[in-house]
Amino acid sequence: MRTILNVIWLVLAGIWLAIGYVIAGIICCVLIVTIPFGIASFRIAAYALWPFGRTVERDPDAGAMSTIGNVIWLVFAGWWLALGHVITAIPLFLSIIGIPLGVANIKLIPVSLLPLGARIVDS
Repeated sequence: MRTILNVIWLVLAGIWLAIGYVIAGIICCVLIVTIPFGIASFRIAAYALWPFGRTVERDPDAGAMSTIGNVIWLVFAGWWLALGHVITAIPLFLSIIGIPLGVANIKLIPVSLLPLGARIVDS
């Protein structure tokens, strides 16, 4: 079932989300200071491609720099991304077939809000 949902997700939403996150990652890698944000964007892009059967886990060893980076990310990009995920999840929830895809979209919100210090693991 995970594979079927992942393929449907990939065709309908995942490829576009992943492309957006990869473009953001490339832009973030232009400056040396923002490379950690670019790496986080690439990690989110991989998660956006194949979200079913995976989950986000906080790294307990993430330090203060991760927290500071997450605050910067939240102010400049995170809340926009989370709002975009909520807005795109609403129409998915309105259709019967789209409900699991809406859940996957909501599942992307925590990592899009605070990407530094997060690991994506198989569930």
